[in-house]
Amino acid sequence: MKLDESKLSIANLRDMLVRGDLVANRDYQRSPGLWPNASRSYFIDTILEGYAFPKIYLHEFLDRKSKKVKTEIVDGQQRITTIQDFLGDKFALGKNSAKYHGLKFSDLDDDTQDAFLFYVVSSDVIRDAGRTEILQMFRRMNAYTLPLNAAEKRHSEFFGEFKDMVNRVLDRAGLLAEWDVFTTRQIVRMADAAFVADVVLAIEEGVVSTSDAKLHVLYKRYDSAYPQAENVEKIILQMFDVIARDLSPIRGSYMTKPFALHALFCALYHNAYGLKNFLEETGIAPIGQPFGCPPERAVANLLELAAAHESKDMSRYPEYVEAMSAGSNRAAQRTERISIICAALRDQL
Repeated sequence: MKLDESKLSIANLRDMLVRGDLVANRDYQRSPGLWPNASRSYFIDTILEGYAFPKIYLHEFLDRKSKKVKTEIVDGQQRITTIQDFLGDKFALGKNSAKYHGLKFSDLDDDTQDAFLFYVVSSDVIRDAGRTEILQMFRRMNAYTLPLNAAEKRHSEFFGEFKDMVNRVLDRAGLLAEWDVFTTRQIVRMADAAFVADVVLAIEEGVVSTSDAKLHVLYKRYDSAYPQAENVEKIILQMFDVIARDLSPIRGSYMTKPFALHALFCALYHNAYGLKNFLEETGIAPIGQPFGCPPERAVANLLELAAAHESKDMSRYPEYVEAMSAGSNRAAQRTERISIICAALRDQL
């Protein structure tokens, strides 16, 4: 068995498909058409923006009937089918393509079309191998792959509207990455996606304990349709922008630990719009805006809370320190944290 690295342009792949030199092997690949339009659009936008995507695997062999070299798609059929359909104007790009929303391939200008056709697809070509060896190769590859965590499983299972909205938020808001809320490794393993899903849960249901099961239900509920996606996306981006613009001095403090930032988001949202049932539970009414005091006063208060959290100083804000020290995803601790941060944002500590 030989495995050789290859670089093929999209134009090369298109021509191979037209000639019948590149075909799908149904023994290895699922049927085409499983990706919904949102996922197809996001994938094509990845190419148009010049980002990389995982390599495809091809099996090259001699067709004994025609005596011609043929190539089978071993892994990558969905990607290649999506490229082929886009070239054939079978779908237009969706909202997750900021520059090309609503456009088909033929609508692109000549330079963009050329760049798309000459985009280089990384591939590995398998030669001198039978089906048993190819399957063994994939078994061995998977043996050294980390098991998917819950967030990764959600993003591999669902391809619809909710996942699409989460991806758009992460693409358009750099707060979680730029402020080092999560490590690079955590982001690669989709901790930032789980964070966004968790704030959506708060917007929908108020302050609740979170779990992987609840987030899974959220993805499933809105997989085929998510009517409020545009409004929810707008609110999340607005709150992230408020944090980045008006509260920038808290960057790097304990207020940007993931569970603290979640509480800050919820407090800002409650001040502006009102969390479901939060007034009844706490007596804290919304005020129609994120802050009830000048932002600089809010920053000073938040930094005091962050310092107490970092030092575990129980002499000041003991309820906050306690709430930050245990049960970070439980409703009771979340309610305590959000209540105190609401007070900080109103200069009422």
